[in-house]
Amino acid sequence: MLSPLPVRDGVGATRLHLPLTGPWPTVGAFMAERFFHLEPERLLARFDRGEIVARDGTPLTRLTPLGEHEFVWYYREPPVERHIPFEVEVLHRDDDLVVVDKPHFLPTTPGGKYVQNSALVRLRNLLGLPELTPVHRLDRATAGLLMFAVRPEVRGAYQLMFERREVEKVYEAVSALPDGWDPAAPALDGHPFPLVYRNHIEKRRGHVCVRVDADRDPNSETLIELVAADERVLHTRLRPRSGKMHQLRVHLAALGAGILGDSFYPDLLPEAPDDHALPLQLLARELRFVDPLSGRRREFVTRRVLQEAPRTR
Repeated sequence: MLSPLPVRDGVGATRLHLPLTGPWPTVGAFMAERFFHLEPERLLARFDRGEIVARDGTPLTRLTPLGEHEFVWYYREPPVERHIPFEVEVLHRDDDLVVVDKPHFLPTTPGGKYVQNSALVRLRNLLGLPELTPVHRLDRATAGLLMFAVRPEVRGAYQLMFERREVEKVYEAVSALPDGWDPAAPALDGHPFPLVYRNHIEKRRGHVCVRVDADRDPNSETLIELVAADERVLHTRLRPRSGKMHQLRVHLAALGAGILGDSFYPDLLPEAPDDHALPLQLLARELRFVDPLSGRRREFVTRRVLQEAPRTR
C-alpha cells in the first residue's frame, strides 16, 4: 500500500490501521488513547495542522468520525538523537543498485533512537534518492558491505538472490586467542581448519539474543577458515551458507572463539554506551553474485579492516 505522503528528510510516513468500530467517537479520540504517552492536545493539534491524512492524502480533522477511514498516515516526531560520528562510504552506484561500506555502530534502517543516524536515511539524503531501500541488512554492530535498491521495482529481484542463497558472502572476524591454542595444529574446539559448523538457531520474540536448540536439526551453517593468529588474537574468514540472525557470532562463540567486542555472545552483558574504541570485530568483507537484471557478474570488496586483526609483516 503506497503512502500518500512523500519521504521527508529521508524518512517515510508511518501508516496506522484504525478500527472501524469501537468506543471512540472520532479518529482523534482513538489516537489519543492509542498514543497515551503523548499529551492529548499536542497530538490533536497535528490534525489542525493537516499532518494526519487519509489514503488519498486528504487531511483528517480532530472531529473525523471513527469508521470513515481504515488507515491514516503521518510523520513520526523525530527523536532526539546522539550523532554517530562515523560515515557511510559509497562504493558503487548505478540506476539500480547502491553498494556502501557501513561503519560499525550505524544501523541499516531507522528504528528506536536511531532515525537520521541510520545508513538508509543518511544515504537517501546524501544521494537524493527518496525511494532507496535495503536489499539485506547488517547488525548495527557489524561493519562492511551493504546493498540498496535504487527503485522499488528492482528490489524484489535483488532480495530474491539472498533468499535463494545465490549471493556469495564472505566475512572476517577477530577473536581472543582460544585457550589451548596450538599454532602447530590450529583448531577450534578440536576441529581443524577449515571447518564447517552447524546448529539450530531460533529467534525469540522479545529477546535480543537468539536461542540455540541442540535437539533440533541444524538450520544454519558456516564455513570457517583460518587467516592468521598471533599471541593475542585469532583472525578468521567466515563463509555463511545460511542467513540466520547473529549466526556468525553464535557459531564462533560456540567454538570457544567469541568475537572481540561482542556484548551478546557467549554472555549477554549489561547494556552500556557504545565503546567506539572497541567495535565488534566483525566485517562483511565480500559480496559476489550474478546481477539478476543485467546478467553480469558482480563483485564488491570492503575497504575497511578490523583494527584488532594481526598485522602482517
